[in-house]
Amino acid sequence: MSRRVSGFLLALAAFMVFEWINLGFNLADGHPTSFYVVHGILIAVNIILALVLAVVVFRSWKPGNRRG
Repeated sequence: MSRRVSGFLLALAAFMVFEWINLGFNLADGHPTSFYVVHGILIAVNIILALVLAVVVFRSWKPGNRRG
């Protein structure tokens, strides 16, 4: 993985974490419980995906794993 692609994917992972945590704090009161359950699941899944993406990028930075 090239340095440019690695940087982009790491920035994407950071943006995903920031955006979904921000959404979680900005959810307004007054919705049914199912609304919060669904959005909580979406937030959790997207944060997990961002962390997995970040791990893949960091592992690609190990010596001998770089291509390009």
